[in-house]
Amino acid sequence: MDPTKLVVETIRQEITENNLQLKALIQDIDECVGPLVELQALNSAGRSKISTLRKLISKFSDLATETKSSVLLKDVALYREQFANSMDAFKKANLKSMAAIEQGTKEELIKHTAEDADVRQRQKRNKENMATISSNVTDQLLSISRQLADTTQRSANTLESLVYSSDNVIGTQEELKVTSSIIGQSGKLLAKYGRREFTDKILMCFAFAFFICCVVYIVQKRLF
Repeated sequence: MDPTKLVVETIRQEITENNLQLKALIQDIDECVGPLVELQALNSAGRSKISTLRKLISKFSDLATETKSSVLLKDVALYREQFANSMDAFKKANLKSMAAIEQGTKEELIKHTAEDADVRQRQKRNKENMATISSNVTDQLLSISRQLADTTQRSANTLESLVYSSDNVIGTQEELKVTSSIIGQSGKLLAKYGRREFTDKILMCFAFAFFICCVVYIVQKRLF
């Protein structure tokens, strides 16, 4: 085969393959809705294919000019038209994808804003609830504090009463001790007096008996 024809066919095949790959990338870009990193990667691959296609078409054009083949020159015109259409489709796909990403970003931002507003609202409600709970707890603590103060006061009063009662009991115990001592002494005196009374009774009995004896003796002497 003629070397020129072989080169032409090789370039023609490469142009066709790269053109198909570029169209596939354009389709991916057209359907891309984000994230922006993915679109940038697709754009980078698309620009690489565009650069390759431009070089291949330029090389093919040089060969067509050298060979002065009307068929090749028509193919050059066709490839340039396809290339121009691909470039236009590439730009439109990028604009569409950028618009979709921008819209998605806006929606996401609105969503986050709404969520943030909802979160702030919930936080506000939570703060209000916490404030209410804190106020209730404070009131309960104050109530408990007052109850403890009342209980402490009653305990102090009770303690004072107990101290007073204890003093009275101690005083009563002392009085009872004194009274017990007096009673003990009185008992001893009564026992002493009782013994003395018993002794006096015996002495009186002896004296009366002695008196009877004397009377009997005197009467006996006078009579006999």
